[in-house]
Amino acid sequence: MSKAFVCNQRATIVFATISIAFAVLLGRLIYLHTWDHTELLEKIESSRRMVKVLKARRGNVVDCKGNLLATTNTTVNIGVDPQAVVEADLAKLKDLAKLLSKPITSIEEAIATKTKLRVDTGDPYLVRWAPLAKDIDQETADLVNALKIKGVYGNSQFSRTYPGGELAAHILGFINKESTPVIGIESSLDYYLRGQDGWFVTERDGRRRELAQHREREVLPTDGLNVQLCIDQMVQHIVEGEIERLVDQYNPESISIIVSKPTNGAILALANYPTYNPNEYYNISKYPIGNQRNRALTDAFEPGSTFKIVPIAGALEEGIVNIEHEFATNLSSVSYKGRNLGLPKDNHIKLDRLNLHNVIVKSSNRGSAQVGMLLGEQKLHDYASAFGYGSKTGCDLTGESTGILHSVDNWDRLTITRLPIGHALSATPLQVHFAMSVIANNGVLMEPLIVERIFDSHGNEVVRFSPCPKHRVISTKTAEKVIAMLTDV
Repeated sequence: MSKAFVCNQRATIVFATISIAFAVLLGRLIYLHTWDHTELLEKIESSRRMVKVLKARRGNVVDCKGNLLATTNTTVNIGVDPQAVVEADLAKLKDLAKLLSKPITSIEEAIATKTKLRVDTGDPYLVRWAPLAKDIDQETADLVNALKIKGVYGNSQFSRTYPGGELAAHILGFINKESTPVIGIESSLDYYLRGQDGWFVTERDGRRRELAQHREREVLPTDGLNVQLCIDQMVQHIVEGEIERLVDQYNPESISIIVSKPTNGAILALANYPTYNPNEYYNISKYPIGNQRNRALTDAFEPGSTFKIVPIAGALEEGIVNIEHEFATNLSSVSYKGRNLGLPKDNHIKLDRLNLHNVIVKSSNRGSAQVGMLLGEQKLHDYASAFGYGSKTGCDLTGESTGILHSVDNWDRLTITRLPIGHALSATPLQVHFAMSVIANNGVLMEPLIVERIFDSHGNEVVRFSPCPKHRVISTKTAEKVIAMLTDV
């Protein structure tokens, strides 16, 4: 056997080439392990390690008797990885379509679409998730999993639900698609309701699957606390039924009805028209965005004759008048501080003189204006303020308006005759309601009480909300006198 001839020059070139290649690789390794060491380790860590958030369950909202007004359910978004579906499972798609209430063609199309083009670059990429159905209940999701279609799976999430639909919508508010509380109790008591999310650190393999054995630093979520309102679901239902009747009969632009306990300020019902369904807050064609406004707190108007209790109660409290004090209701103007002031009209009253009792009973504008003038500008303003006009009630709901009560310096010459009949100022329905409650509560102004308590999942009380008297406006004796007059209205 002869020995093959090998050219020394060729062998040198091959050897040199291989040596240079290994030298380059060795140099690159040295470079990566020294100069880029820290940066590369960070990239590897970020690719291999994963921090996953464990969502906390939001607390429930119940009425004063424990009836559920808002709760959180677990829902599942069902989707498919088109790359993972096998031909043997295609026969099960008909059953899948039936469970999801979807046409089978849409499911087949999702599975067939294995690649798409990137919007920014136009480059193709593999589709690894195609949504099939959203917000599926857990029972249906379990049936989907039972089909064992490879590549079809679901991601669980929490979904906020309002069992009563439109019931107490303006009190409850809602949670939007970004899990952000927008209005109502959901917003004002979010601190208690939202809970604390948990998290854990884990590792994943090249296919981005979790390596459970490497899970560490696990912090379990803490579910939100529950809120019990003073609202009585039955009373709320009656109020909303009455609103429906009024809408059918009069077709008004808006309605607000409030029911409360005067002695402690607890609101048993609060409803507005127009309203909306917090389960469908996004459906603005059915429920325009303006329907979400809580008009009982936000919309201010001239309170009119409901304000007449203020000057009359104030004058009685100051001892300026008594029940039998008479006023001339046939006068169109009177002299006040050297000026001749025109009085508001009393077209519905035919009597020339009325005592204080009948000024209230017959709602006399001219009588009330004269009571206001006897009280004087500053005291009239101060009593209006004491009854809660011109300031927020302290309600736990968001968006409350202060209304308008001008300082005496900003009054014109006719304000002293118009304010006593509820003109020249504005107030929200809630302000008017609680001003009237002063009389029913023997002269004490209360803060609205909407929330009764906060409690945990075991029923243990965490926070108790107590009635909050703001201040005494008039004496019990004066309040009783006004009550006696109002009883005859």
